[in-house]
Amino acid sequence: MYYTYILESINHPKHHYIGYTENLKERVNAHNTGKNPSTIKYSPWKLKQYCAFDDRLIAMRFEKYLKSDSGFAFQHRHF
Repeated sequence: MYYTYILESINHPKHHYIGYTENLKERVNAHNTGKNPSTIKYSPWKLKQYCAFDDRLIAMRFEKYLKSDSGFAFQHRHF
């Protein structure tokens, strides 16, 4: 399985991070332990939402969509 996920900063709730991974639990842990330099500033993180896919390419495309303007609007309507 492949997961597209949205993290929300616990200390800065207006900050979110969107990504995809094969191992969701391990990836969230990596964000919270400083193994991802781009998210260390706003850690710790909590998992806000995730979607599971059988296909890696679909998970990647959904991540890219969520980072777009229309994907941002979709997030606010549905998540």
